[in-house]
Amino acid sequence: MEKEETVKNRGKVLLIYPPSPTINREDRCQQPTKDLIVIPPLPPTDLMYLAAIAEKCGYEAKIKDYSQGGEPLKDVLEFEPDFIVANIAMPTFRSDMETLAIIKEHLPSIKIIVKGAPFLTYNTNVTYENPFVDYVIVGEAEYTLKDILDGVPNEDILGICYTDDNFQPVKNEMRPFIEDLDSLPFPARHLVDNFKYKRPDNNKVQAVIKVSRGCPYHCFFCLATPVAGENVRKRSAENIISEIKECIEKYNIKNFIFWSDIFNIDKNWTINLCKKIIDSGIKITWSANTRANTMDNEMASWMYKSGCRLVSIGVESGSQEILNNIGKKITLNEIRNTVKVLKKNKIKIYNYFVIGLPWETEKTAEETIRFAIELDSNFVSFYTANPLPGTKYFAYAMMNKLITNEIDYTNSYYEPVARAHDLSKKRIMELHKSAIKRFYLRPKFILKTLFSLRNFTEIKNYLKAGYKLLLK
Repeated sequence: MEKEETVKNRGKVLLIYPPSPTINREDRCQQPTKDLIVIPPLPPTDLMYLAAIAEKCGYEAKIKDYSQGGEPLKDVLEFEPDFIVANIAMPTFRSDMETLAIIKEHLPSIKIIVKGAPFLTYNTNVTYENPFVDYVIVGEAEYTLKDILDGVPNEDILGICYTDDNFQPVKNEMRPFIEDLDSLPFPARHLVDNFKYKRPDNNKVQAVIKVSRGCPYHCFFCLATPVAGENVRKRSAENIISEIKECIEKYNIKNFIFWSDIFNIDKNWTINLCKKIIDSGIKITWSANTRANTMDNEMASWMYKSGCRLVSIGVESGSQEILNNIGKKITLNEIRNTVKVLKKNKIKIYNYFVIGLPWETEKTAEETIRFAIELDSNFVSFYTANPLPGTKYFAYAMMNKLITNEIDYTNSYYEPVARAHDLSKKRIMELHKSAIKRFYLRPKFILKTLFSLRNFTEIKNYLKAGYKLLLK
């Protein structure tokens, strides 16, 4: 009993998203624009996993999502944590680090740990250029954080960068990806205000269930493969359903996003999960993503029966030439067929498009806009192409001098940081705005949407979004 009591009081860990009101840190590689509000704020599920690890290590954990507001320094001075774990995003990198520097200045004894996609490429320099950072986690963070909290010697911890006793930056060997995702504890949902994270259509609380990690497709602009590996590691249906039941029983949450880098790559696994959900008797609604060439009628039918009501598709472009150039390995007809199958099974569709990839021209941008209108999905997001470090796109943009000035990602979730071969950054932005207006302000789309609205919250959200569009 005494040993257990000692383990329970090893210290405090504060896990944070630094202030960044313009982004969702768990959203797609190409972030959504500010034009529409169809993408809700998402719970900090990655921090919730890490908080669960911290609690298992015997620490008191607290989560703060400052993208939803709050005062970091005030909270730190009140909580007095031994460790801070911060998720860092590339567009807010500078402001994120400034927040951490201020915290360290006021409480020098705090150990600061940073994680996030930027550290795939920018790692050893971080501790050298930002001496207030004690650990940089490179790769999957759960078991790396466990080693840090358990006091494992720095030289024996896989997947970190740190400064040694000679003030030299050290990068340790990478940690292998976690093969058994069922071995992870469920996210510490008791540490967040779940009511902040609601569906925009029905205003009901929704949770993110991370069902798999990894993607084999190495898409040109995407960080999924560099971050999570090419081997798709899937949780068991039983483990996923156990987490769903915990959400229902403890938090009364019945709406879910099944989060993955690629949800339905394994047809048997997907259908088995759907059947197990049905057999369990739980009544939920959920959404997921899909590739355009991995969906068929049988799968869509089982998905709908088990509660799936929305599927997102990374279409990217209406130009087959651009799809070929970015190695997407899908065809326009495959996309058309998938959209047809989903509509047949009464599943709503959210299509993603990217404007401004290196080979974009006036012609290909027009093809993309027309293709989006042809598909006539329920929602779309048009992104400006963003060459994030660690992607093939970044290497290509640097090699071909598509980035001509010092790279500033501050507004990259909205404004392009790179030109295309034949289009300026300004013209890409103009085409991006035009695409949004031409899709959402069509009389056919407006009428269809109005007839589908079911409650006041949906009406309010769409009116607000439409007003913002008219101001553009």
